Amino acid sequence: MTFRWFYTLPLRLRSFFRRKQVDLELEDELRDHLEQQIKENVAAGMSSEEAGYSALRALGGMTQIEQQCRDARGGSVIENLVQDLRYGFRQLCRCPAFSSLAILCLTLGIGANTAVFSWIEGILFRPYPAVAHQERLLAVGGTARGESGGTLISWLDFLDLQGSCTLCDTFFVSKITGSTLNIGDHAEITTGSIVSANYFDAIGVHPLLGRGFAPGEDVGSNAHPVAVISYQLWRNRFKGDPQIVGKTQPLNNVPHTIIGVAPEGFYGTFVGWVMNFWVPASMEETFESGGYKLQDRGARWIEAYVRLKPGVTRAQAQEEISAITARLENSYSATNRGRSIRLWPLWQTPFNNAGTLLPTLEIMLAVGAFVLLIACANVGNLLLVRSFARRREMTIRLAIGASRTRLLKQLLTEGLILSTLGAAGGLLVAYWCRHALVLLLPTRSGVAMYLPGEIDWRVMSLSAGISLIATLIVGLVPGFQTRNINLAGALKVESTGVVGAPGTTWVRSGLVVFQVCLSFVLVVGAALLLQSLQKIRTTSPGFSTRNVVQTGVSLISAGYDVQHAKTFQEELLARVRALPGVESAAFARVTPLGYGTYSSTPIAVDGYQPPLEEQPAVDYNQVSPGYFATLGVPLLSGREFTRADDENAALVVIVNQTMVARYWRDQDPIDRRLQVKGRWVRVIGVAADSKYESMRESPKPFFYVPLLQDFVRGPALYIRSAQPLQSISAALLREVHALDGNLALYEMITLQEQVDRSTSPQLVAVTLVSILGGLALLLAAIGLYGVMSYAVAQANRELGLRMALGAGAADLFRRVISRGLRLTAVGVFCGAAAGLALTRLFGKLLYNVSPNDPLAFASAVAVMTMTSVAACLLPAWRATRTDPARVLRD
Repeated sequence: MTFRWFYTLPLRLRSFFRRKQVDLELEDELRDHLEQQIKENVAAGMSSEEAGYSALRALGGMTQIEQQCRDARGGSVIENLVQDLRYGFRQLCRCPAFSSLAILCLTLGIGANTAVFSWIEGILFRPYPAVAHQERLLAVGGTARGESGGTLISWLDFLDLQGSCTLCDTFFVSKITGSTLNIGDHAEITTGSIVSANYFDAIGVHPLLGRGFAPGEDVGSNAHPVAVISYQLWRNRFKGDPQIVGKTQPLNNVPHTIIGVAPEGFYGTFVGWVMNFWVPASMEETFESGGYKLQDRGARWIEAYVRLKPGVTRAQAQEEISAITARLENSYSATNRGRSIRLWPLWQTPFNNAGTLLPTLEIMLAVGAFVLLIACANVGNLLLVRSFARRREMTIRLAIGASRTRLLKQLLTEGLILSTLGAAGGLLVAYWCRHALVLLLPTRSGVAMYLPGEIDWRVMSLSAGISLIATLIVGLVPGFQTRNINLAGALKVESTGVVGAPGTTWVRSGLVVFQVCLSFVLVVGAALLLQSLQKIRTTSPGFSTRNVVQTGVSLISAGYDVQHAKTFQEELLARVRALPGVESAAFARVTPLGYGTYSSTPIAVDGYQPPLEEQPAVDYNQVSPGYFATLGVPLLSGREFTRADDENAALVVIVNQTMVARYWRDQDPIDRRLQVKGRWVRVIGVAADSKYESMRESPKPFFYVPLLQDFVRGPALYIRSAQPLQSISAALLREVHALDGNLALYEMITLQEQVDRSTSPQLVAVTLVSILGGLALLLAAIGLYGVMSYAVAQANRELGLRMALGAGAADLFRRVISRGLRLTAVGVFCGAAAGLALTRLFGKLLYNVSPNDPLAFASAVAVMTMTSVAACLLPAWRATRTDPARVLRD
């Protein structure tokens, strides 16, 4: 028995490849058996006619026996599949309108899911093209007790981790930065990275031309002005110069020798932006404000990654790193007390757009699944209606010997054809939409974001799995109806009313209710996100967003030293404040809610004794006199900075409300002392809390220092004026050129636009959920329309009788509309129950909006009601056009 297949395999292959010859041999053999039986019957005394009938009865049906023999040969599986495919294609071609609608529904459902899969793959799971072993890559960030989220780490802590961790292949640094390129009257920013010397070796990327960084080139203060440029920059700016290696390019006004060109298709290791150049960490001071940080353990500015050794889990590596950071905390309590280092998977990276977009993509995954289920329910309903039309065909096939399993296989094959064509269309839709996310996100300083989807074998496999699920759903739903076929009534034609017999309409009605239920949840979600976006963009961030514009002047790229920069800024402020319509102007290093990061420093507060496990560290900003008046940040007590608060004056700071509450316990802090970077400073004012990095952030301690006491050459310029943006821009450019004709301006935007940009992830969520919610609503409307149209068509005779007995057109119209509204009401009720639980998934994206907001649910009820009425109008109108005389005559 073990080797039986060895002997039967040749017979199976012969029956498959020489099917006609084998069938002829089978027919000859059966004919011989029949003739032999007839001869035996004649010999037993029967007449020739009686002997033939008796032989046929004894042998059985010839067709059934032939089919049993084919099944026994084993070649019928593929033969039946090919036959079912041919028959399925013919059936679909006979009804092009039905087929097109079904394929379109599946295309939209599968395409929506495949597009989301491609975004998740390209943004979260494998975001760095050309980087080797991304499955073992983790982000490294700092944490502080009592604070949520991740922070940056210091260079010295990074070196200690690199030297002590035994479970990791390599650590490397990749900190986003930028450099200005002056083009005409404007300065454009190109993005780049400050990296450790092992960067290219660690990620397995080898330059197309030249080399990467050598060991030791990331040590020293501005000691190694070398750079690797991207393939795009090499092709666009340097015209693909093959002799580019060895030439120089000014980056932040420091000539850098180009030592290599990255390969095509490599965009760096930062989600959201394309890197155009890479410089070693030794050049940090050129690109990062705040002085040289490589020897300052308290200066946290590094964005780092680690690759685990094969077989090592994140939990194991985290345990070792936690032990190392505990030793660092004991050894360097002044800077590391209360701090640790954590490993994040790539999709939760705290310092790029992966972590920002993660909640949105999580929601989109669920929304895409809803749309797919609605599409499958819609196609299942279409197939179900079509199966009733083919009931006579199925009955005849059963009557002549086909099994119910055989019919089910045929219906599954037709579902497979539809889902395969839908998957092909879905992949095409996903390919077109793979870059769609970036269209919803604004550019920053003229630089567009880069958030591509990735359609690789993993996405293709998931799409194939979705197609299989769709096949089962759209094939099994009508397949179950074959169980109810009654052979005794093979030639009877059913007729159902508008209300319909429960045995034939409950499945169709159930599918419509299911579609309405899921659509209702999506409409509620879209309404919640829309309310949240409106509130987050209209809530005051603690500073003025109207009549305040922000820009900057490229002093660093123009080669200004510190003294010249101070003189220029002072003269420019005087000129701007003298412009007609300008109320005030000021400088600040970091723009609130911008992409730039605030400086952070450990502090000590005179009179405040922190817990042993806490090392207070607070973010701060360097601002010029007039900053609070220009941005409209209220000063609650004390005074603002003045021109006298320069480098020669006593050090002073202004703190915010939350800092007062935490460290001075709401006592007046004016003239109290605060230690910053080992130096004591005096508090001269208290400012109101505002939003610094995100509109969703909780109030946190923050302070301001005078720009002249902690000077930076490239601060942002803020102007308060009621003049139009174009007028301010033209006037400012004239004043800048009056001081230096070679300078250029950065992009000028209002602070309201800055707020809108900072909330772009919420805009992405609203847009995507609204689009897919609208798609789901359309599919649900199509499903309801199909059911009502079929019900009216099947009830043609009943409607004619009702009209003949005196029913008016309004009665029939109302009857059809009420049936559709009843189905919608059941779906809305189920959707409301599901929505109360499922809308909590939107919590991470909601701002001052309850997941169970009654206005959102009421809006969804209104939308579903209008959609239901619209879907039922045409079937109801057709019902009123029924001709009783023609119907009764037929």
